Amino acid sequence: MSEDLKGKFPHLAHSPYSITSPSSPGYNCIAWAAGETDRWWWPPVSGSFAYYWPPNILLQETLDAFVEAFGVIGFSPCGDPHVEQGYEKIALYVDSRGKPTHAARQLPDGRWTSKLGSGQDIEHELDGLTGSLYGAVAQILKRPITE
Repeated sequence: MSEDLKGKFPHLAHSPYSITSPSSPGYNCIAWAAGETDRWWWPPVSGSFAYYWPPNILLQETLDAFVEAFGVIGFSPCGDPHVEQGYEKIALYVDSRGKPTHAARQLPDGRWTSKLGSGQDIEHELDGLTGSLYGAVAQILKRPITE
């Protein structure tokens, strides 16, 4: 295990994970969960307008705003993180104040894939990233697979 990842995500030490791509500053976890690798998704609330955020969605770092942003691309809230035939799922993480920190996308085998900031993409268990940095999973979203 990478000592850097172990320090940031102590739960990874107790669950299987794998690094699936090198670091890349071109996209973040929210974009990765949305299926994009060419831009950062984040509401431009800090005076920076270099990020993408769906039109007509509140420019807030709130769970409701992130749920609405993923709603634009067909996701809706659900309560079950398990694989559901015909659906893809996203997990939204929040910190202790309820502020969104991270998103992960479920893979067909039930594991999850995440982009770690501008770092690597990894495959992991859902709770592998919980802790002081990303907080905990607060919402699961799903949408029908349309392939």
